[in-house]
Amino acid sequence: MSTKDYLEKDYYAVLGVPKTATADEIKKAYRKLARQYHPDTNQGDATKETKFKEVSEAYDVLSDTKRRKEYDDARTLFGSGVGGQRPGGGGFPFDFGDLFGGTSQQTGHGGSAGERLGDLFGGLFNRGGGATRTTSTTRPRRGQDIESEVTLTFTEAVEGTTVSLRLTSSAACTACSGTGAKAGTTPRVCPTCEGTGAASRNLGNFAFSEPCRDCKGRGLIVDDPCPVCEGSGRAKSTRTIQARIPAGVADGQKVRLKGKGAPGENGGPAGDLYILTHVKPHAVFGRSGDNLTITVPVTFTEAALGAEIKVPILKGMPVTLRIPAGTPNGRTFRVRGRGVTRKDGTKGDLLASVEVVVPKTLDDKSRELLNEFNTAHASEDPRAELIQRARSE
Repeated sequence: MSTKDYLEKDYYAVLGVPKTATADEIKKAYRKLARQYHPDTNQGDATKETKFKEVSEAYDVLSDTKRRKEYDDARTLFGSGVGGQRPGGGGFPFDFGDLFGGTSQQTGHGGSAGERLGDLFGGLFNRGGGATRTTSTTRPRRGQDIESEVTLTFTEAVEGTTVSLRLTSSAACTACSGTGAKAGTTPRVCPTCEGTGAASRNLGNFAFSEPCRDCKGRGLIVDDPCPVCEGSGRAKSTRTIQARIPAGVADGQKVRLKGKGAPGENGGPAGDLYILTHVKPHAVFGRSGDNLTITVPVTFTEAALGAEIKVPILKGMPVTLRIPAGTPNGRTFRVRGRGVTRKDGTKGDLLASVEVVVPKTLDDKSRELLNEFNTAHASEDPRAELIQRARSE
């Protein structure tokens, strides 16, 4: 339905309410009329079915605050005398045929007054007044999002890297320049949706917009389709891009690169690229959030007497870690600033857990010394407290 048809209708009169009616009054009036004219209760009565559609259409506009304001503003503007007086009076004081047919006088700004006003109000109620012309520019469409995958080393994931990705996506067909029409021909405006690409579907108490079935949402009909893309205007395109993977990505994380997806249509923006990252495990380091983890072996004497030990870090010279005397097995020490790079540029820490290594073989001298140590500490039972707690439960 054209903008002309909308503006000539008095939706308030259709619902039997004044222009100052509240939202509740409009809803109440609609429900009453909908029950009266509903097709289910008036089967075979074409007149009442038509009336039901008019009531639903009126409510569809007046129940939406934004659309109601646009409707009121447009009728007020046209009612004030835009476009000149209609011969014979009655209705709006202008000629809709001139306004929407493009026969008004030229304005000096590249188009008739009718064309400019038609463009101005063409989007009213999501229906194009300008779409009734023989040619139309379909609205821009955002390109599709693309998904890809990449496998990174542990170090690349922690520090960030740039990878080459070969992407296949939909793009404008080069044979027809995206029109979908065979060379030498042009598509025409879809007469069903008038070039908007959308159609309104009435479901009784409400209506909703859906892609036009005749043009499949394009707003254009191709009579002689391009043999390459078969009229779709799109074709597969392959390209290679350099994608920056930020520092700190984790295994299974998706990285979004805005505007790196499929190209848009009719000047629309490109979609986004989502990269699923797979991270290979490291032979030495693990990860816990923004921290790196490592298990460092120490000897019994280092743990018992205390020592300064060398601890490796990711890509760099080892750091010195001082462990105090009497350090138990599994104790974790924190080396600050040697972890994963965060989004703000700071780094997590390196968590070093000591593991006391027990010698697998002992010579006679070592065995003798350990026996002396064991005798000196024979009165100390490390399991005594454990047994006591177990009995108390």
